[in-house]
Amino acid sequence: MKGKIIKDWSKVDFSNKEDVKKMIGAINHFFKEPDRDPKLKAALQAFATKGDFPAEILSVLEKFHAIPDYDLGYEQVFDIRDFTGTNQSGFSLLDVTSGLTFAKVPSGGKAKVFKFSGSKTNVTFDRYGGGLQWDRTLIDDKQYWTLEDNAIAFRNKAYSSRATAFYALIAALASGYNVAWAAPTPSALATTDAQYTASRDANTIEAACQAILVALKDSGMGVTANSPFVLVAPVQLRARIQAAITKLNQPVAGSTKQITYNVRPVYTLMFALATSYYVTLPKKKMKGGYRQDLTLFSQFDILAYADTVAGWMRYGGAIGDSDQLRRCAIA
Repeated sequence: MKGKIIKDWSKVDFSNKEDVKKMIGAINHFFKEPDRDPKLKAALQAFATKGDFPAEILSVLEKFHAIPDYDLGYEQVFDIRDFTGTNQSGFSLLDVTSGLTFAKVPSGGKAKVFKFSGSKTNVTFDRYGGGLQWDRTLIDDKQYWTLEDNAIAFRNKAYSSRATAFYALIAALASGYNVAWAAPTPSALATTDAQYTASRDANTIEAACQAILVALKDSGMGVTANSPFVLVAPVQLRARIQAAITKLNQPVAGSTKQITYNVRPVYTLMFALATSYYVTLPKKKMKGGYRQDLTLFSQFDILAYADTVAGWMRYGGAIGDSDQLRRCAIA
C-alpha cells in the first residue's frame, strides 16, 4: 500500500471527492517539486537496490528503471526564468538580431521554429497538454504501483516534450553559422595518426569559440576573452568530444590543452541527427520562461469506468541573437 507518490494508498477513499482531490494534489506536488528542489530531484532519480523491496514488486521496479529521466541539459544553455507566480503572458527580448523562437505544438506534431528580428520581440507562453486515463479496476484491485508507474511515465513524457522544444531552437540554427571541420595540428599530421580526429575536432571547437567572441565583442553582452562556453552534442559524439576537449598539445606531463577556451560539454538524446554539435555562449539572449508547471486536472468518466486526467504546462523560449551559437562539423 506504500508508494513513491502516495505514502499510504490504503487511506485513500476513491468514493470521496475530497480524498481524490488530495490525491491529485499529491501527484501535482510530485510533478512540480523536482524542478524546484535539487535535493528532491536527486532523491527521485536515485533508486534503492532490489534487496530493499519484496519480491512481488520487483517486476514493477524493472519497469520503473526503464523509464528515461527527463532531459534538463538545455537549462545550462538557456537563461530560464520562473514566471509561475506571476500573471505574465510572456516576456520581451530587446535588440534582437537573427533570432529564433518556437510556437505551441499540436498533439502528435513537431516543434515549429520561426525566425524573427527587430529591436524588440515578445515571446509568449504557449499552453501544452496531454491526457492520461487510469482504468478504475487498477484502484478496485489496489494496483497502486501500476497507477504510479503510469503517472511517472506521464511526467517524464511531459518534461521530455518541453526539452524537445528547446533543443529544436538550437538545431534550427541557420547554415550561415556553420563551422567547417578544421585542419589538424600540425597540418601535416597523418590521417592514420591516433590523434588526427581529436586534433581536428579540437581546432574546430577552438574556431567556433573564437568566431562567437569576435561576433559579439561589441554586442553589449559583457563578452570577454575568458567567457565560458557550453558545448551541446548528441550522445553519440560523447567519446569524440571528450577526446577533443582533453587533448594536449604534446603528449607529455605539464603540456597545455589544445583548446584554450573554457568549454563544458552537455550531452543529449534529443537531437534527431548525430552529424554535428553546437558550441554556445550560454544564457545572455538565449531566454526561456516557465509560466505553469505540469498541473493535473481529473474527472471520473462513468462510460469508460476510468479516471481521466489532463496535464497542462505553459512555457516559452527564444534565441535573441544567433551569434551566440555555432554548428560544428565532424567530417
